[in-house]
Amino acid sequence: MTKSTITYWNPLNSTNQEKWRPIKNLEEMAEELTLSIDNETGEYTRLTRFHPGADTMLMGGKSHDYPEEIFIISGRLYDQAFDLWLETGHYASRPPGEAHGPFKTEEGCVVLEISFPNKTNE
Repeated sequence: MTKSTITYWNPLNSTNQEKWRPIKNLEEMAEELTLSIDNETGEYTRLTRFHPGADTMLMGGKSHDYPEEIFIISGRLYDQAFDLWLETGHYASRPPGEAHGPFKTEEGCVVLEISFPNKTNE
C-alpha cells in the first residue's frame, strides 16, 4: 500500500480549522492534522500546531525507535534537548532514539513532521 493522496488544498487556511484535532495529553497546547498516511506501514506526514504559550516542560522530553523529519513552517519552538530555538525554516532529520523536547513556544509554531514508524532500530 502507499500513503494516502489528496488534491491541492491549504491546510493552514481558516476554512479548514475543523480538520485539526487536539493531541492527546496536550489538548490545550497543541493540535495535529494528518496530511497523508500509509495505514499498512504507519508512515505519515502531518502538521503539528503549538498554540501560543504552549509549554510541555512538565511532561519531559521524548524519543521513539523510528526516524522522523521535521520542518518549522512558522513561528518559534524551543527544544530543551538541544537548548535551541527552532525558527521558521529549521529542518532536522532525526535518527531513531534521538531525544527531543520538551518544547515551549511564546508565539506559537507550525511543524511539518514526516515519520517512519516501520523503520525501527531492532
